[in-house]
Amino acid sequence: MRTKLKLEERIKRNSALTALLLVVVAALTLEATSLIQYYYSEKGIKEEASRRAESQLENTRLKIEGVLDQVEAVIRSNIRLTQWGFDHLDSLDMITSIIVRDNPVVSGSTVALVPGYNRKRPKFAPYSFRDPGTGEILSRSLATEEYDYPSKEWFTKAIETDAGYWSEPYIDVGGGEIMMTTYSIPVRDGKGQVAAVLTADISLDWLTSYVGGNKVYPEAFNMVISRKGEIIVCPVETLVMNKTVQEASKDFGDQERVGTVIRSMMSGESGVMEIRGKSSSNNHVYFAPVERTGWSMSIVIPDSEIFGEIKKTRRLVELLQIFGLLMLVTILGFAAKSQNEYKNLSEKKEKMENELNIARSIQMSMIPKTFPPFPERDDLDISAVIVPAKEVGGDLYDYFIRDGKLYFCIGDVSGKGVPAALVMAVTRSLFHSVATHEHTSAHIVNTMNKSMAEMNDSNMFVTFFCGILNLEDGLLDFCNAGHNAPVIISGAKKELELIPNLPLGIMEDFVFKSQKAVLKDDDALFLYTDGLTEAENIHQELFGEGRMMDVLSTRRDSVGHLKAMAKAVTRFVGDAPRSDDLTMLFIHYIKSEPGVLKRHLVIKNDIGQISRLEKFISGIAASKNLDEALATNINLALEEAVTNSVMYAYPEGTEGEIEIKARVDDNEIEFILSDNGIEFDPTARPEPDITASAELRPIGGLGIFLVKNIMDSVTYRREDGTNNLIMIKKLK
Repeated sequence: MRTKLKLEERIKRNSALTALLLVVVAALTLEATSLIQYYYSEKGIKEEASRRAESQLENTRLKIEGVLDQVEAVIRSNIRLTQWGFDHLDSLDMITSIIVRDNPVVSGSTVALVPGYNRKRPKFAPYSFRDPGTGEILSRSLATEEYDYPSKEWFTKAIETDAGYWSEPYIDVGGGEIMMTTYSIPVRDGKGQVAAVLTADISLDWLTSYVGGNKVYPEAFNMVISRKGEIIVCPVETLVMNKTVQEASKDFGDQERVGTVIRSMMSGESGVMEIRGKSSSNNHVYFAPVERTGWSMSIVIPDSEIFGEIKKTRRLVELLQIFGLLMLVTILGFAAKSQNEYKNLSEKKEKMENELNIARSIQMSMIPKTFPPFPERDDLDISAVIVPAKEVGGDLYDYFIRDGKLYFCIGDVSGKGVPAALVMAVTRSLFHSVATHEHTSAHIVNTMNKSMAEMNDSNMFVTFFCGILNLEDGLLDFCNAGHNAPVIISGAKKELELIPNLPLGIMEDFVFKSQKAVLKDDDALFLYTDGLTEAENIHQELFGEGRMMDVLSTRRDSVGHLKAMAKAVTRFVGDAPRSDDLTMLFIHYIKSEPGVLKRHLVIKNDIGQISRLEKFISGIAASKNLDEALATNINLALEEAVTNSVMYAYPEGTEGEIEIKARVDDNEIEFILSDNGIEFDPTARPEPDITASAELRPIGGLGIFLVKNIMDSVTYRREDGTNNLIMIKKLK
């Protein structure tokens, strides 16, 4: 007995010594950790400063590049129009006026003829610019003795390099009268001779707002210099366009490193370097180029801004370590037990998550996910999406083409999770196997119902819609099994009238009845599960059919519809958890006609998307073997019409869409340009007098004038809140 007590005391004593030793080791470890943390904190803060600075430089560069891309795209898209103007010199000021009017980022534009190119006009350079105060578009000539445009850098460098050129920043005296930079590009005539230089000016006021200050490091300052070292942006306004960076940095300490940084910046390099200032404090200089302009950006952050809080942080860490030591004694008693429990729980959770991920992958592999699913066909535009409320869900859709008919379905299994996913897999497999040999929707649904009712021990059911669309004549044979009524879009939006059949799997002997409808050319069908209309926000309000119908557009773009609907639901639901699976299927039927080519394009009201028109027209021209000159003129007319919609159809800051539908046969090509914007009939505007001078000619009307001169027929109509501009070009 005495031996046993001594043994227990020894064990307790050893345990106490072990615990004490553990606390001592922990204290030493924490102190060592404090020193290591201080070192790595300093290193981490420095790296974070680098990441922030580099990120800011990259973001600024991307913003600048975005403006430059937009300006260059504007100039490139107007080269053909400028070439046309060589035979109509009095219309060149119309071209520059259109460029400035339709592109807010452009402050001025000129078409400057090469001296001597035209014998009647040895020098000719009409210039249009936006008045900085009123925003009015004014015109003047740059062909004056005082301005002498042939000697300007933007003119000589464009011809010398025979390519697009961004000029050095300058204050344009006699031109735009502002600090600007100019993008210029040589334009050749039909014989390949350089006839003129086409330009676009951009004010550099925007550059200061893009570069901005530094919210994280208030004492830091940003700078932008030109390829020649001229200061373009700087917190000290008196230095802007008055001194070079070499002159401004003469009084700075550590001239050797300063010189290295300046040379690197002017060489177009990027990097970071530490420079000691006058007060013996270090400054971290981060720099990166804007390659196409030759500019270079830099951010200078003082050491005190980066490491000013590190000492306070260290003291706070030491206090927390003392508190941690006190807590350690208490925690030791629970650590071992908690660790084992946590390990077991983690293993179970990981196993469950792996199994659910595998189940989700298997489930998603059962449904088609490649869009467009039939790229070789131009009579169908199909898109679909399924979003489970949990890792796996009970919604399904499927489709395939057999014997010239589209067989499709959508369904919603009662319940959630794994049981619903299993029933979903069975339902989809049944549809695929039955529909491969049955020819009517009623036979498909009745056969599926008998099979599912026989094995329905869990009393689960499936709401289901099955359809068979004859792609030749648009006849739709459909059978509904308790599912939501699809919406048919045919000029207007309305739900299909349905027979109230039971869901699948409830009653084995129930006889399902089919129905028929006819889809006309350009009609669409929108199918969905109740996870759409019954989506709830945090106030327990339902998304509802009304909001769904409002989001649906009379245009037929399938991908655009599903993206718009998903965005609307996400915005409505907000932070509320999803209560049900959400599935949508959109089918756009385009009835094929012998010898007729149909094409469809939807773009955002964004000037940058106008470049998509060239590929759209090129595809049509290639398919119908259209003459290149004809295709060029058609593209020019379409660009003008679409630009008008992009700029004026929707209020500023409002997102909208513009739909272009083309129909081409052997006799003519028809374009219908549609938007849901402000009602406006461009054809009602009086034709401009192009013989009048630019000062006397009223602004506007030139674009539609150009469209009317290219197309054979231009008409307008307003239907169901939609602007429709119909343009026809005869091919014979």
